[in-house]
Amino acid sequence: MSLRPVKQTIQTQPTIEGAGVKLQRAFGFGKTKDFDPFLLLDDFRNDNPKDYLAGFPWHPHRGIETITYVLAGSVEHGDSLGNKGKMTAGDVQWMTAGSGILHQEMPKGDTQGRMHGFQLWANLPSALKMTDPRYQDIPSSAIPEVADDDGTRVRVICGEFWGKKGPVEGVAADPNYLDISVPPGQRKRLKVETTRNAFAYVFAGSGTFRDSSEPRAVLTEQVAKPDAPPLYDVRNHSLVLFDRGDEITVQAGDEGIRFLLVSGKPIEEPVAWYGPIVMNTQVQLRQAMAELNDGTFIKHR
Repeated sequence: MSLRPVKQTIQTQPTIEGAGVKLQRAFGFGKTKDFDPFLLLDDFRNDNPKDYLAGFPWHPHRGIETITYVLAGSVEHGDSLGNKGKMTAGDVQWMTAGSGILHQEMPKGDTQGRMHGFQLWANLPSALKMTDPRYQDIPSSAIPEVADDDGTRVRVICGEFWGKKGPVEGVAADPNYLDISVPPGQRKRLKVETTRNAFAYVFAGSGTFRDSSEPRAVLTEQVAKPDAPPLYDVRNHSLVLFDRGDEITVQAGDEGIRFLLVSGKPIEEPVAWYGPIVMNTQVQLRQAMAELNDGTFIKHR
């Protein structure tokens, strides 16, 4: 079995504020080829309620799928189709925006005021850009968790891993989405199909990946203080983008390591992107914006 070569990336997206929510953007609004079919990954992690309670009020999406994974606290959501729900720790929501949807997401902390979760955007191929919107709300209890003899634990959100299949199905990118914890000092090999683009996002502990330097942190800047020097957190918010191959090898540090391992089949189509709307051409983008303005954006009732 060949070793999986990796290349180290360091992203320069700052700490940003979306609708009053401070979050870390691992990647997004930049080059899409390396991450295809994925567009963006946000880490919303905060212990200060005033930094997240403003939430994400009503906003549109078209042409993408959004995957929200909550680790602490909760997120209440509603949409223009009348759907309402609440995600709590360990839950996942996979929303296919398709032809268009308006929705809102309002986070709340746990009893200690902590809020932590991720939102990943996956692109839709041109043939499915205008498909009907749909939701897959997955409670934590429905997500299988597998453990190896060395203590490695994996939550299988989507795709198949170690004989377990995740509950999210029918997603265009056919992704694998795994939450992996490796105990202190352990080395682990993990298979990835060679036809996929893959990345790891480290959010607890530390470690190294074979043929790569220690993961370097995502650059974070204080938006409120634009003249302040950039800050790095080398133990969290760390992103590694992998080259094509059939496996990765991770070596956990003294505190162990926990990371998302996400892979998907590239769509390899043009990307025209404006905020929460992602199409294939500028003409399609202009049409979407015109429909937002004249009230015809929502196609499915």
